Amino acid sequence: VAGIDLNHGDIAGYLPEELGLLRDIALFHINSNRFCGTVPQSFRNLRILFELDLSNNRFAGKFPRVVLSLPTLKFLDLRFNEFEGSVPSELFDKNLDAIFINHNRFQFELPNNFGNSPVSVIVLANNKFHGCVPESLVNMSNLNEIILMNNGFRSCLPRDLGLLRNLTVFDVSFNQLMGQLPDSIGDIASLEQLNVAHNMFSGQIP
Repeated sequence: VAGIDLNHGDIAGYLPEELGLLRDIALFHINSNRFCGTVPQSFRNLRILFELDLSNNRFAGKFPRVVLSLPTLKFLDLRFNEFEGSVPSELFDKNLDAIFINHNRFQFELPNNFGNSPVSVIVLANNKFHGCVPESLVNMSNLNEIILMNNGFRSCLPRDLGLLRNLTVFDVSFNQLMGQLPDSIGDIASLEQLNVAHNMFSGQIP
C-alpha cells in the first residue's frame, strides 16, 4: 500500500495502532470524516510519509508530537479538529512546505524560531494564540501565504515585512495588533491580498 485516501467517507471511530505497520505509505488522507481520539504513536514508523491530512474530524488532546518524528513529511493538515494546548516549537524547525493547524483550540505564543520554517503556506487562524508576532517572521523567504486571523496576537508587526518578496496573502485580521503598518509592506510587489481589519492599527496605509 503506497497511500490511503478516505476523504469524505463519513467514517467514524479511532485510528488503530496497527496503521504503523504500513511502513511504505507516502500519503495518509482522511479528511472530512468522524474520526476521534488521538494520533497513534505507531505513526513514527511511517518513515516515508510525505502528506498527512487529518483535517475536519474530531481528534482531540494535545498536539500530536509523533508527527515531529516523520523525516520526510512535507504537508501537515490538522485543521478543524479539537486539538488543544501548546504547539511544540520543533514544528517550525521541520522541513515542511505547508502547515494547516487552524480551527483548533491551541493556546500558545509563537516562538522565536518561528521564522526558521521553510513553509510556503502556513495557516494558524481561529485558535487562541497570544503574544507577539515574532521578528523572525521576516526570515521566511519561501513564504507565499500566511493567515493568522482571529487569535490574540498583540504588539506591532515586524518592521522589515518587505523582505518577504514572495508573499501573496497576508491576513492578520481580528487580532489586537497596534502601531503603524510597516512602510516596507508597500515593497512586496507580489502581494495580492492584505487583510489587517479589526485590529488597533493607526497612521497611514503604505
